[in-house]
Amino acid sequence: MLNRRAFLRRTGSLGAAALVARPHDLDAIAHASASVAGQAPADVAKDEFYWREIQQAFDLDRTLINLNTGHHCSQPRMVVSAVKRYLDMENMAPVYYGGQINRGLEPMRKALADEFGCDADELAITRNASESLQILQNGIDLKAGDEVVTTEQDYPRMLTTWDQRMRRDKIVVNRIQFPVPATADDLYTRIEQAITPRTKVLHFCHITNLSGQLFPVQRLCRMARARGIRTVVDGAHAGGQFPFKLRELECDTYGVSLHKWLLAPLGTGMLFVKRDVIPTIWPLQAAPATSDKDIRKYEEVGTAPAAVKAAISDALAFHQGIGADRKAARLYYLTTRWANALRPLPRIRLHSSFKPGETWGVGAVGVEGMEPAKITSFLWDKYRIIVAGLSGGQLPAQRYDWTGIRVTPNVYTTIGEVDTFIGAMQALVKT
Repeated sequence: MLNRRAFLRRTGSLGAAALVARPHDLDAIAHASASVAGQAPADVAKDEFYWREIQQAFDLDRTLINLNTGHHCSQPRMVVSAVKRYLDMENMAPVYYGGQINRGLEPMRKALADEFGCDADELAITRNASESLQILQNGIDLKAGDEVVTTEQDYPRMLTTWDQRMRRDKIVVNRIQFPVPATADDLYTRIEQAITPRTKVLHFCHITNLSGQLFPVQRLCRMARARGIRTVVDGAHAGGQFPFKLRELECDTYGVSLHKWLLAPLGTGMLFVKRDVIPTIWPLQAAPATSDKDIRKYEEVGTAPAAVKAAISDALAFHQGIGADRKAARLYYLTTRWANALRPLPRIRLHSSFKPGETWGVGAVGVEGMEPAKITSFLWDKYRIIVAGLSGGQLPAQRYDWTGIRVTPNVYTTIGEVDTFIGAMQALVKT
């Protein structure tokens, strides 16, 4: 069995995490992971004894079933404990201990960069994906008549940001439509056909927050680069949900909410900007000219608690202790369990691809003839199940009719909770 120090060194997170993590949480994960070493991730995904150890690392209210973890996730106990301890430390002498904690963020930046496949000087720590993406949307130089191509299914806050730039700078924003689920070829073709000689920015999701639709990121980025178009990728729901490397995506910029699938403290995010692109994008808040090439210029937001950022190290240690491949396989197993059970039912409409490599922990389903609010109310009132309602098909400009609910289990979701959801949906369709 790995001891705690060896485990932390192996995960690349030795440092701040070693000061605050509760030993038994990491030891339990290390012991459980050692017991399944050598097994294929798909096999580990079905091992309820293994995942019970993972579930024990969380303090949850099991009187309800949270299948809306995609909003933001519960944190492992060790991460919550780390935030509290750092807050207590900072409170003893804020000006001193705040500085001490902040100095420890550089090793954490390096560990995050290693995990996501980029250089540390290309990675900024932000408060969420929205802040990361708004830095880019407001920081890219655009003039009247310049075009941005995005999709109708990007996150509402991001679409609102582009709308404001239209009002302020008279740019043109082209939101393309697409059905769900869509194929990679279909998405690529629709986006390529929307590009004109005036297109300056291509903004799209890695996977959407609505149905988990996966985009062909590398192909789109290569196409955009060949035409001199800047790429902005919304990875709010990708980071920590399934393994990928930023350098392999070949995007110019990328934003993540770490408090989603990485299980980091609420109010933590990440922004990737390629080294040669950093000087071309303004920060959200003013920075001196000497910081033009420094990724840290995007972190200048005034006084802010250092505790939540420092505890990202603990979340990363927890994530790596499970393993990105095992985690992705478990999410896929839970998602396809309910999707396959509901697929044969009358009136059920699945709005996500459930093929391997295209779906993990985000799936969408509707009931023909039933409004999302009725579904969510039924599930909560009768079963205390939390899901997110989707009204994508009700948009006036939407040519594709799809409504329903988004279902997002997590590593702390039990098989029993998924099966309760299946039974609830079966009852809903019958009634």
